[in-house]
Amino acid sequence: MRIGTVAMGTSDVRRAAACWEAALGHVEREPWQDDWVVLVPAGGHGVGLSLGRSDTPVQEVPRVHLDLCTEERDTQVGRLVALGAARVDRELYPDDPDSVVLADTEGNRFCVIDTTHG
Repeated sequence: MRIGTVAMGTSDVRRAAACWEAALGHVEREPWQDDWVVLVPAGGHGVGLSLGRSDTPVQEVPRVHLDLCTEERDTQVGRLVALGAARVDRELYPDDPDSVVLADTEGNRFCVIDTTHG
């Protein structure tokens, strides 16, 4: 057994899909519908991201979130912010964290993890 897809709620499926396609290099598995799309890695291997329309409010401190791992954290954070992500205050984290918390265009939080951090 393995994780095939992570599902995330969104109020604007098209906007969220455009942001995550650009952020992750994913593509639509099949033509998206008004309320649902599944994005998969362009190379065919890896975890997909399903985006479904939801009217549920975004959790300020979500119980589940994505961790995006990279050796170029600051560069990737800048790129993601340019795509529409926003920095999130880190009250609950140490002074020298290995990650940066961002929120996507819908307010869903995720972390960008520096894999070179000691």
